[in-house]
Amino acid sequence: MKLLLFDLDDTLLRSDKTISAHTLSVLNRCREKGCLIGISTSRSFQNAQAFVGMLCPELIISSGGALVQYQNHIILQAAFSAEEVHRFLRLVDEICGKCDVTIDTLETHYWNKIFDPALVEANWGESVYSDFSDFSEPALKICVELKAEAEKDRLLAAYGPCDAIRFAGTNWYKFTKQGVTKEAAIPVLCKALGITLGEITAFGDDVPDIGMLRLCGTGVAMGNALAEVKAAATVVIGDNNTESIADYLEQTLL
Repeated sequence: MKLLLFDLDDTLLRSDKTISAHTLSVLNRCREKGCLIGISTSRSFQNAQAFVGMLCPELIISSGGALVQYQNHIILQAAFSAEEVHRFLRLVDEICGKCDVTIDTLETHYWNKIFDPALVEANWGESVYSDFSDFSEPALKICVELKAEAEKDRLLAAYGPCDAIRFAGTNWYKFTKQGVTKEAAIPVLCKALGITLGEITAFGDDVPDIGMLRLCGTGVAMGNALAEVKAAATVVIGDNNTESIADYLEQTLL
C-alpha cells in the first residue's frame, strides 16, 4: 500500500478530538515502511492545523475536496467566486432567513457566530467573525445550518448546480462547487504521486466519505459509521474510540 488516507472527525479522531499515542506510533511505523500519510477532511485547512502538526501528512485534502496540497504545494483549488458567494449568501437570507454560516477561504475560516469555537473544541483552528454583510472573497466551501432538508432543496433550485451534502447527526450542509468532492480530488493526487487508486487505503465514517471509500483500492469504514458508509466499504472495523485503526494497520501492513 502506497497511501493511507484518513478522514478526521469520528474516524482518525476520537470523540474528544484527540488521536491516541498508539495510533500515532503505528502511523509512524507505516511511514517507515514507505507508506504516505494523507488527510481527507471537510474541515478547512486552518481548522485541521492541530492535527497536521501531529501527523505531518505528505498530502492534505481539505474543505471537502476544494483544496488539495502535496508537500505544502497547492495542486488543486476549486472556489466559488466572490460574486457567486455574494449571490449564495443573499439566497440564504431570502429563502432560509437568519442562519449560522461558515465560509472557508484559502487563508481564513469565517463564522457569523461571535463566540470562539476553540472554547468548545480545544483543537479548533482560528475562526474569524463576520456578519457577511459585505463579504467579498472567493470561497472554497460554504456551510449553512438549515432548519430542514427542504431549505437545502430550495437553495439548490434557486442557486443552480453545486455539490451539497448534509453532515451526519446535524442540520449543517456543506456546499462546494459542482463536482468538488473528496473522491474527485483523489485522481488528481494519484497523478501527482504517480500511484494508482488500488494503492490507496481510505478510512471514513460519514456521507462525504462514501465516494472516497468506493473509489480507493481498500475502503475502511469505522464501526461508528453510517450504514450507507459501511455498505460502500471493503471492510468495517471498530469504532473511533478504540484502537481499531492501529489494530487494522498492524494486522494488514505491519
